Amino acid sequence: MGRNTIDAQLCAKMFLAGASNLEANKEWINELNVFPVPDGDTGTNMTLTIMSAAKEVASLEELNLETLAKAISSGSLRGARGNSGVILSQLLRGFTKVIKYEKEITTELIVEAFQKAVATAYKAVMKPKEGTILTVAKGFAEKASELASEGAEMEEVLGGALAHAEEVLAQTPELLPVLKEAGVVDSGGQGLIQVLKGAFDAYLGKEVNYVIEGQEKTSGAGAEVSVEAQAEIKFGYCTEFIIRTRKPMDEAEELAFKAFLESIGDSIVVVADEDIVKVHVHTNEPGVAITKALTYGELSRMKIDNMREEHQEKLIKDASKHAQEEAKAEKPEKPAMPHKENGFISVSIGEGIGEIFKGLGVDYLIEGGQTMNPSTEDMLNAIDQVNADTIYILPNNKNIILAANQAQALTKDKQIVVIPTRTVPQGISAIINFAPDKSAEENKEAMTEGLSMIKTGQITYAVRDTHIDDKTIHEGDIMGIGDHSILAVGNDIAAVTEETVSLMMDEDSELISVYYGSDVTEEDAQAVGKELKEKYPDCEVEVYSGGQPIYYYVVSVE
Repeated sequence: MGRNTIDAQLCAKMFLAGASNLEANKEWINELNVFPVPDGDTGTNMTLTIMSAAKEVASLEELNLETLAKAISSGSLRGARGNSGVILSQLLRGFTKVIKYEKEITTELIVEAFQKAVATAYKAVMKPKEGTILTVAKGFAEKASELASEGAEMEEVLGGALAHAEEVLAQTPELLPVLKEAGVVDSGGQGLIQVLKGAFDAYLGKEVNYVIEGQEKTSGAGAEVSVEAQAEIKFGYCTEFIIRTRKPMDEAEELAFKAFLESIGDSIVVVADEDIVKVHVHTNEPGVAITKALTYGELSRMKIDNMREEHQEKLIKDASKHAQEEAKAEKPEKPAMPHKENGFISVSIGEGIGEIFKGLGVDYLIEGGQTMNPSTEDMLNAIDQVNADTIYILPNNKNIILAANQAQALTKDKQIVVIPTRTVPQGISAIINFAPDKSAEENKEAMTEGLSMIKTGQITYAVRDTHIDDKTIHEGDIMGIGDHSILAVGNDIAAVTEETVSLMMDEDSELISVYYGSDVTEEDAQAVGKELKEKYPDCEVEVYSGGQPIYYYVVSVE
């Protein structure tokens, strides 16, 4: 039977193990995305969120529940990406509020912390949906409370609540029909389960097992590093940490640990000195290395660097160094942004779309969108750069709105107005409706009012077979995705684009805007525009170079 209280050291160990388990399974969680698009990102967003907090935890010099709670809460809030990441950060925020002034966590206290976590997360979401990560978190907290009220000890409470949460996760398709039709459970809920599993195994003193029944290996789609650059680096993550062992590591243990690291990487350095072990390894599985190390003791000074990313950045810097020096000689240094009454921040998904937003008066562009959701920290950095009393943020993606709201809540010295734009065309419409002579409240109302009149379609390809929205979809098919469902499926990009537009049209439609992506030629885009003009002679049709990745076309009808 495990211990009945959790001190700061064990709590930190559980948190880091949960983060590592999530990181190890992020690609699998990404594949649970309902729509079979090439940018399913729940696992990535949750991992980046929790790893932001893990980095702060690992750098703590003084470890107690107060410093640990602050590191977890602050790190996850600022690192939160996407709806799933923001909800995870709110769960962690609520949990840490309860434990931060305590010396240790009892069974009663952890139940209270779980309940506070759920209440905080539900409060952060404007319209909570059941069948999501929220439902799984609530199921865990309710079962924990039930077991504790029956006199169960800590291990029974945690283990029983985890088992029940997995049952709740399995039921999420019954609560959300779209999950049932796609044949998947909720990806955010699965991410939370992986965090809880890792934490519970650490509580038991077990080594986390990352192999999940039914999980398939994935290629990690979405990486932007070139094949040539990656080929030079076999193991991508430089991983370093110090183990404070529970007992001195003898020679046999040291050799066994080195052999384990050699099985998952190279450039191994393991230096043992009494109860301190310094570790360095290059590996593709830093989470596995960390969790193995946790079986020997507590970790500190953790540092994980993506060497492929650093290598790619170096290649880019070296290639452009001469051009940058010439540009610097020709152009004076950019002055600080002058103070203004109103400023604008917009999330952009391509060079062409970025230029459109700049032309409409946007002061600061955040590169992001569906393929990489900006974090709350990215939003805060942008806010710092815009020298204005009132700043309007255009998220332009439903999965970024919560992070923008979180940045708004964390900003005290400027008035932040988040316009809940869910697509790029909505963002363009919103800023066009801004009136400088109106108050912030009046502008928010005017900029938001017309959003429902903008219909958006996005044309991309399927990354797996599925059945959704009464459509059978095969890997490689072209899909037209509307505001609420998949509208069209076929094999021809232009044909699917035209069918998508036809399903968005109604008798009041006056303007069709077509933004073509980086994989579409101007000639092909103009041909699509010409077809639309001939089919809808009463509508104005405009074609723009958007330059967006992943999506061949983004089209809007208004």
